[in-house]
Amino acid sequence: MEIISSEITRYLDELLPVRDPILVEMEKLAEERKFPIVGPLVGRLCFQLVKLTNAASVFEMGSGFGYSAYWMGLALPAAGKIICTEKSSDNIKLARDYFRRGGLADKVELRQGNALDIIEEFDRPFDVILNDINKVDYPKSLDLILPRLRAGGVLITDNLLWHGRVAQPNPDADTRGVLEYSRMIYSHPQLLTTLIPLRDGVGVTLKLA
Repeated sequence: MEIISSEITRYLDELLPVRDPILVEMEKLAEERKFPIVGPLVGRLCFQLVKLTNAASVFEMGSGFGYSAYWMGLALPAAGKIICTEKSSDNIKLARDYFRRGGLADKVELRQGNALDIIEEFDRPFDVILNDINKVDYPKSLDLILPRLRAGGVLITDNLLWHGRVAQPNPDADTRGVLEYSRMIYSHPQLLTTLIPLRDGVGVTLKLA
């Protein structure tokens, strides 16, 4: 199912200014490998949210080879830090090289493993958390995220329209995970959520208290 018409997507793409050449290189690699990344439209949104919250600390759950983290790293202050989590050693190697060449290495800590396990190692709050793990695990992630997101902080969640499957009957396990998680972040008394129908659906969730 097409979330946004191809004509509108093309129009939005044409509005984009010239990007960091490392980002363009990452986008080409993702296209070649059919590897899912948030793309420049959502990347700019992530950049904006880091700037708007004056974030100095970011935790990313599911980093791939670092595309969305690169956008957020550009937005962080010089002393800012982003914790990236990724299971694939090959993706971590790629990300490390991109961050080094982009001058962001000092802002990034790359951790290999399951994001749900790694986040439990931290007892301090983050300013921004980006959630892009396996969709079946979305519901269980929220109890781990909330204590580690500061009041006034923002949770960014990718794929909340899940290629339109959220509007179709007989959802599979991943789609059920997205549906339940979306219900949770909309109904939780500490959270204020807006689902932006950009690309594959981006959840922007403010932690109120």
